[in-house]
Amino acid sequence: MKYIALCAALSLLLVTGCADMNKAQKGALGGAAGGALVGQIIGHNTEATLIGAAVGTMLGYIVGNEMDKYDRQELNHVYERGVSNQTSSWVNPDTGNQYRVTPMPAYRDPSTNRVCRKAEIEALIDGKMEKTFTTACRDANGQWQLQS
Repeated sequence: MKYIALCAALSLLLVTGCADMNKAQKGALGGAAGGALVGQIIGHNTEATLIGAAVGTMLGYIVGNEMDKYDRQELNHVYERGVSNQTSSWVNPDTGNQYRVTPMPAYRDPSTNRVCRKAEIEALIDGKMEKTFTTACRDANGQWQLQS
């Protein structure tokens, strides 16, 4: 019973305290809490709880990551084929989040000799407008990789 209360408290913390996490991270934490709860119910011991948490973490991360995949694909399409200084937009069919991305002309980074491209991103997420600037560069395989 202690474990059930602990998992319930952990789930409540996840819902209220993880606003800055991406969907994959939220999915992993939610999966860990749910998996721990199921593991405890089935096995009635610490080992079952830990196994449940591990499996739940992995499954939650996979599900959460897939939800973000649509937006990453759309952003990659803008980096690949977007006309410079022309805004592209989309709405995520699963989340309802709206994006407007304006790519800048491609350039060669003098320090890495890689082709890079900057973009301005406006996103309406959960009713809040956010604006950011990103840079992506082609990796050795020709894929666009966001720079940190």
